[in-house]
Amino acid sequence: MPTLSDLAVRHTALDDADLEWMHSLVSDWQLLADLSFADLILWIPLKDGSGWIAVAQMRPTTGPTVYHDDVVGTTIARGERELIDTAWDERRICREGDPDWSTGVPVREETIPVRRADPAGGALGGCASGGPVPGGLASGGSASVGAANGAASVGPANGAAPGQRYLGVIQRSTNLSSARTPSRLELTYLQSASDLAQMVAEGRFPFSGAEPILVRSPRVGDGLLRLDRAGRVTYASPNALSAYRRLGLTADLVGAELGRTTATLCYADEPINENLMIVASGREPRETEVEAGGTVVQLRAIPLVVGGGRIGALVLIRDVTELRRRERELMTKDATIREIHHRVKNNLQTVAALLRLQARRLQVPEGREALEEAVRRVGSIAIVHETLSHTPEEQVDFDDIADRVIAMASEVSAPEAQVVPRRVGTFGVLKSEIATPLAMVLTELLQNAVQHGLAQRPGRLQVIVSREADRLDVIVSDDGAGLPEGFDLESSTSLGLQIVRTLVVGELSGRLAIEPRQGGGTEVTLAIPLPGT
Repeated sequence: MPTLSDLAVRHTALDDADLEWMHSLVSDWQLLADLSFADLILWIPLKDGSGWIAVAQMRPTTGPTVYHDDVVGTTIARGERELIDTAWDERRICREGDPDWSTGVPVREETIPVRRADPAGGALGGCASGGPVPGGLASGGSASVGAANGAASVGPANGAAPGQRYLGVIQRSTNLSSARTPSRLELTYLQSASDLAQMVAEGRFPFSGAEPILVRSPRVGDGLLRLDRAGRVTYASPNALSAYRRLGLTADLVGAELGRTTATLCYADEPINENLMIVASGREPRETEVEAGGTVVQLRAIPLVVGGGRIGALVLIRDVTELRRRERELMTKDATIREIHHRVKNNLQTVAALLRLQARRLQVPEGREALEEAVRRVGSIAIVHETLSHTPEEQVDFDDIADRVIAMASEVSAPEAQVVPRRVGTFGVLKSEIATPLAMVLTELLQNAVQHGLAQRPGRLQVIVSREADRLDVIVSDDGAGLPEGFDLESSTSLGLQIVRTLVVGELSGRLAIEPRQGGGTEVTLAIPLPGT
């Protein structure tokens, strides 16, 4: 399915600022859908002015949907849906008309013009001072902006006064099949939805310059408080009231000043969080968390500014106690895992130091060389564990590990050879179960190339990496002495190559090939699958 950006760029005249506003609106309009108990469809005028295209859609979580199928990408001509044309031409919210029974289900249709705020924070068109909105934008109004706004121009500004910027129309469709006498909660939801829709029409929602809404921000169903201009609670949903009961509230929340009440519950013996007072008063669109008695509650404020004046606010409430407890457990677990990796790294370095000490005491060259090889193998594993000890996840940036392994191979090369290995390409982030054996494989291959292929002469040694979505290809190439006559990987008695073959084929489920390099030297090719990446 095409995205909002794809459809807007291809079919509409929206510029970058308009598109950014639309993305902000769509990222937070679940709030409007849930408060309205209605489906939302965002229509934007086509470039040629012939009609509209649906670029986004949202279904409510608080009521039945009208549209079971996706309508994004659908185009309609002007005149097909009168309420959309009227909301655009007259710059007002349209609510007139009887329910539509064409689908067999009664549906009430409403349309809301979408207006963009200017960069200074006010609504485009000179409404930042709080004056009346041109064109009779009062909720449900019917005044027309005049002939200048006729259907002849359907661009984003659509004949509006200089500085105004209208971008599209939201179609709000309510399924009335389950209509009943509304409760106090539903009436509060609907009134709040009406206020929010008016803010959309005035260019005051979404909030220009506000912090991005978190994925785990409270939703309407989590708990809702309605505040008046003074920050006193006029309505508390059952879930919101339950959250405050868990914070220790024993009195009635309705009629209380939310900021003072919350501060008394959560900050009795310490300085009050200033951010709490701003959120709890509903003065700014912010989020905060409070904690009391082991209960953690998240609050999000949505100021309601209609007709240029603040009429109150909505505060969404969510009890995140269990979520925070699990996060703390995960943090403790991650810290423990990192500490284990750190200790494993220290133990491996101790083992390497003991082997190195033993090698110095040996008088037999073959034994000393074998211990030194063991030291390098242990060291390559220690490098992986050291990297894992600094990351909260069991994944590592393998480029750093590869560079350190390459540097270690350079250190063991003979001075007269002057071998300087280098890496071409990037490994990226790998899981630890791949990183550890791969580090050992690189250590063995580089060490083998330095000690045998490039033992007594200068040459090039490269690690060439190519990564795809599900596969990692690595080539270790040198222009040294090349393979011995009659070389066969299957029958090779080299311990290093046996280790490489076991790790690549057995542990990494990959493929290994060792062949003469064109132009002289040796080329080792690894093909390693990357499942789940």
